[in-house]
Amino acid sequence: MKNFALIGAAGYIAPRHMRAIKDTGNRLAVAYDINDSVGVIDSISPQSEFFTEFERFQEHAHVLKRDPATRLDYVGVCSPNYLHHAHIAAGLRLGCDVICEKPLVPTSTLLDELALVEGETGQRVFNILQLRHHASILKLREKVAAAPADKKFDVDLTYITSRGKWYMESWKGDPRKSYGVATNIGVHFYDMLHFIFGDLQQNVVHYASDSKAAGYLEYERARVIWFLSIDADDLPDDVKGKKPTYRNIDISGEQLEFSEGFTDLHTVSYEEILAGRGYGLSDARHCIETVEEIRTAPIRQGGSAVHPFVARLR
Repeated sequence: MKNFALIGAAGYIAPRHMRAIKDTGNRLAVAYDINDSVGVIDSISPQSEFFTEFERFQEHAHVLKRDPATRLDYVGVCSPNYLHHAHIAAGLRLGCDVICEKPLVPTSTLLDELALVEGETGQRVFNILQLRHHASILKLREKVAAAPADKKFDVDLTYITSRGKWYMESWKGDPRKSYGVATNIGVHFYDMLHFIFGDLQQNVVHYASDSKAAGYLEYERARVIWFLSIDADDLPDDVKGKKPTYRNIDISGEQLEFSEGFTDLHTVSYEEILAGRGYGLSDARHCIETVEEIRTAPIRQGGSAVHPFVARLR
């Protein structure tokens, strides 16, 4: 049984980490969040210590180090995006391996900095890249690998997930903290595309605002037009008023359906990490570089490879 700490215990994704820790037969020893809305702990790990001040959490973790039976083995990080780097580094310096949500960090420079801290501490950083474990994604990856080497697939990626006014008032709506829509809700799609279709060859941005972004990505094996949005007004007419979310991934005329099968992917990710097969800094680099370029690229208008939803915005 391994001892875990969890940073960001009040966040949306934290319960999946708590359940993964429990389902893999391990112990959530201590949790931390500046917010105290963490009642979910009672149904998963009621014996866990909990702190709302990072200093008290960190001191408690240092006390636990004195006894091999209680010392922390892993720190899970589910805090807001802009705090990931600091919390990962803190976990490494506590003598723990760290499991962090996406995006790991916003830039390749900070990725390099974490590699230095790994070297200084002898610990590892693992990124939750759960779509790489999804059965439909793995099946598609096999299909692409079996296709003629010169074949490029044409991909239409559309993801609209409506968010209320609270979103822009939270850290998620602040680009200094979330790094924008493409990074916050798109990074796992970019990792998925790289995982299936290979290295990125071209990255063009056609539209970017606080609530939506669109562009073109060309990989070794695919040409991708993409559109991401948190604005309900972007939902197709036949979806508005019926569902708050619209997801469409069309691959050369075939739909990629992976709405099901998400429930246990965090547990699978934890199982792989604990078995020594987790995804580390080098695996996260490609999607980090992709979103970093999207945030800094100039907006290009026109061209043939533009998502059709972009035309509705002008």
